[in-house]
Amino acid sequence: MPKDAPPDGGAPEHGQESAFVRVSGMQAKLHRWAAAEPGRRFDDLFNFVCDPATLVVAYRRVAGNRGARTAGVDGLTVADVEREIGVPGFLDDLRTQLKAGSFRPLPVRERLIPKPSGAGKLRRLGIATIADRVVQAALKLVLEPILSVIYCDLQQ
Repeated sequence: MPKDAPPDGGAPEHGQESAFVRVSGMQAKLHRWAAAEPGRRFDDLFNFVCDPATLVVAYRRVAGNRGARTAGVDGLTVADVEREIGVPGFLDDLRTQLKAGSFRPLPVRERLIPKPSGAGKLRRLGIATIADRVVQAALKLVLEPILSVIYCDLQQ
């Protein structure tokens, strides 16, 4: 894919469905490779993480979470990203930073919330920025099919 290609391939909204299909195919391929060759070395995962389709799917997962309404230290929520920057521009900038090696996660915003056990105790909740959450979701999309095979092997 050319460097300047937009993260959604310039496709209209229904193009997101093809991103899901593409990521699902990539995950199936990674799972197959991990299962077929237990000692396999995965050298090129970075390109899967930076793939525009992976970033689109990761963003959609982040946007679909309840935490999408909560801002990190940068003050941006998913609604702010969509209204002020636009999803294609946001993902294109994020991809550029990842490829250039200039992406740096920001500190998390901390809040104290009540523990489920009650008794007036509090626990710390870290709230990452939307960009950090998208990168984390992209990493999860790529690593999970590989690690699930390793985990299953360990269970046997």
